[in-house]
Amino acid sequence: MSYNPVMTFSKETSAGYLANHMARLFAIGLQRRIKPLGLATGQFPALLALWAEEGQTQKELVSQLGIEQATLANTLSRMERDGLIVRKSCPEDGRVQRIFLTDKAKALEAEAIGSARAQNAVALKDFSDTEVRQFLDFMHRAIAAMQGEG
Repeated sequence: MSYNPVMTFSKETSAGYLANHMARLFAIGLQRRIKPLGLATGQFPALLALWAEEGQTQKELVSQLGIEQATLANTLSRMERDGLIVRKSCPEDGRVQRIFLTDKAKALEAEAIGSARAQNAVALKDFSDTEVRQFLDFMHRAIAAMQGEG
């Protein structure tokens, strides 16, 4: 099926609509799985980045996650309030704060990532291994195309 933008808009053939709908369903499922851990889906990307590399600055996280500065600032404030992170002044530049996970957040890593894997498994359960690889490749290509657009 080729894409024809002149055709009447149909949500069934809109990549944007379908991607948004899928993302909302994924977020709902993930939230249901991680809520018992005391986590919210908005915190999950920051946690993934910090589980991979602690001590990042807010600026580094904004760049890595591709979200707005204000959104991340609010998320980090909630995470600090919830005892998931601590901010420490950078010895080289006291104006810069580095973000570190608390023991509480570190203890949640395996179960939280397991929850995300379980939600991925639900979403992809009817796909063959080849289809999963193709689907992920298509998503990466669409993302790259849109990132290159700006």
